[in-house]
Amino acid sequence: MKAPAFTALAATLPATVPFTGPEALERQMGRGFTARLGANESLFGPSPKAVAAMQRAATEVWKYGDPENCDLKHALAAHHGTRPENIVVGEGIDALLGYLVRLIVGPGDAVATSLGAYPTFNFHVAGYGGVLHRVPYKGDHEDPEALLALAASTGATLLYLANPDNPMGSHHPAATLEAMIASLPEPTLLVLDEAYIDLAPPGTEPRVDPDTPNVIRLRTFSKAHGMAGLRVGYAITAAPLAQAFDKVRNHFAVGRIAQAGALAALADQSYLGEVRAKTLVGRAELGRIARDNGLVPLPSATNFVTMGCGRDGDYARRVLAELIARGIFVRMPGVAPLDRCIRVSLGDAASMQAFAQALPEALKAV
Repeated sequence: MKAPAFTALAATLPATVPFTGPEALERQMGRGFTARLGANESLFGPSPKAVAAMQRAATEVWKYGDPENCDLKHALAAHHGTRPENIVVGEGIDALLGYLVRLIVGPGDAVATSLGAYPTFNFHVAGYGGVLHRVPYKGDHEDPEALLALAASTGATLLYLANPDNPMGSHHPAATLEAMIASLPEPTLLVLDEAYIDLAPPGTEPRVDPDTPNVIRLRTFSKAHGMAGLRVGYAITAAPLAQAFDKVRNHFAVGRIAQAGALAALADQSYLGEVRAKTLVGRAELGRIARDNGLVPLPSATNFVTMGCGRDGDYARRVLAELIARGIFVRMPGVAPLDRCIRVSLGDAASMQAFAQALPEALKAV
């Protein structure tokens, strides 16, 4: 019997995923990690009130979740001072990026991003036949001026920028983003990924009217709220674009337990404040560990610290391999010159101690 034929586009795509998960590495090694510090998860965990809400919702998991995410959309709108019509709820930012690309990018359409920026966005663009155009980072930051010039020269339909940034942990102040938005060329839509905005310094979040037609802002419950395994994200954008997501999204993707957990987490702003305080302490501790071992910690506005290893990408990859061999899961940027670094997520006391012990051993082995 003949196998099904893939589309011409699908046949050209590599059989790959943007990230190799720690579980896959554990299966390869035949043992678990001592410290899981590579996926930018929050080892501080979710709000206890969110956990209790999810436990209650579990007794009704036989029911589908509300396909319109009505309560969560209204709560998010109230939190951000906008209307429910400006909110899109989805199964994490990754899924929302996929739906957005499907809505906006046709075969051959140009898309602008940075070389080394979040690879899942690129994965979706390639999957729908778009053409990626990239500019290098400017030092340890994405380069808004170069991105704007690239979007103008290519006629890009989308321009992707993360602020704060992954993988470098850097950020631009609000004024830089506001100037960038004012200078966007036609017909470019700015995709502003703000996954880490809850952990950024004051003055990072730009003032953007939710009905601005050429901006979409993406947020998540995976980072500061500590619910990466739940898969809940949302977008803030002009009502016509927000409503267009209903044409392509999976309407039952955000389940009943997920909606309950996100609602409770959003309401527990005092717990979010505790996480912010722990994040400041954790970033300082990781910076100290890096400096004690001759590495250069970059200023971070996120829940991870990127550390320059002082040499090239080959050297950093050997450091990474030695850490993994010692049970410490970390990651690193994927392209030069960013790949001179390793990236370490904040952890609990035990994980931080394990990293502090393994790092000098790994460097010595290299």
